[in-house]
This record gives sequence, structure tokens and C-alpha cells, in this order.
Amino acid sequence: MTVQAPFPERASDSDRDRAIAGLRERSAAGELSHDTFVRRMDIALRARSRPELAALFCDLSPGRLTRRLTDAVARASAVSARLTAAWRTQWLPRFTLPVTLPGDPLDLAMPPRFTIGREPGCDLVIPDLTVSRRHADLTRVGDRWLLCDLGSMNGTRQNGWRISSPVPVQVGDQLTFGQITFLVGD
Repeated sequence: MTVQAPFPERASDSDRDRAIAGLRERSAAGELSHDTFVRRMDIALRARSRPELAALFCDLSPGRLTRRLTDAVARASAVSARLTAAWRTQWLPRFTLPVTLPGDPLDLAMPPRFTIGREPGCDLVIPDLTVSRRHADLTRVGDRWLLCDLGSMNGTRQNGWRISSPVPVQVGDQLTFGQITFLVGD
């Protein structure tokens, strides 16, 4: 006695119409080229079973409902990210701390390098997570000081401009390490 496998369910005209509408929608969304759309339309019109129609969509991205759910989750995530950023902006310190450059630049007894960072071994320790362990340094060159970023994650800024090479520092400059700002005074 032999058992025959059941025949695949035959595709109806309404199944073909739904498949064609889906292909048209995907083509309008730019997911199918014109040539691919025409080829798959021909296959849809000749399809004899539902699995043949389903195979037309197997390599495409999820359908409209899945796309809507994904978009809704993305919007909710964006709102969450904006709320987190707003909260951090509100509560982070927004004041400027006065600081004077170490000693007289012409005093040769002063060390020629002054380190800034979160690490306890730095000359100026800033206990803030936006400041790298070894964030920046001030180097004495002749009668002036040069500020240099040491590859910090959040950057070093002078008067609002992010620095990428050593820059001279003057009285009145605002120096920002991460999100902590200092004003250079006399």
C-alpha cells in the first residue's frame, strides 16, 4: 500500500491578487527593481499553489505590519534617548571654575609639564566621568603654555573649539575637559 503526499493547496484568484498587490507595494517602496517586479508578476499569474506565491516574498524584508511595529519601537527608543539626554543636560554642572596656570612661565624651577585628568597621579585631578584618566596636558614652551589633548574620548576645547593639536593658552581662555569648564585667570 502506498501513501500519496497531499497536493499543495491550490492558489485562488484572490490569493494571486493579494500577491500582486504585495509585489506592487514592494516595488513602489523601492524594494524591487522594475525587472524583478515584472518577472515576479509573471510568476504570480502562473502560480498554481499558495507556496509558490509565498516564495515570491521569501527574500524580501518583513511586511507592512512588521515594518510598522519596528517603526513604533524605533520612535519609542528615540523618545527615551531624548529624555535621557535632556535629563543629563539639565543636571550636569554648567558652571565655570576659575584656574590659574601653574607658576610663572619664566620660573625654570617649575616642571615643564602639567597633566590634567581623572587619574589620581595627574597634577589637576577632575573626578568626572566625562574626563579621561589622562585627558590633556599643559606644556611650558619658553614664556607660554601650550594645551594638548592626550587622545581623550570626549575631547578638549579651548573657548568652545575642540582642539586637535597643541594650542597656546592665555588669561581669559575657557578650557573644557569633557563637560567640565575652567576659566584661566591671573
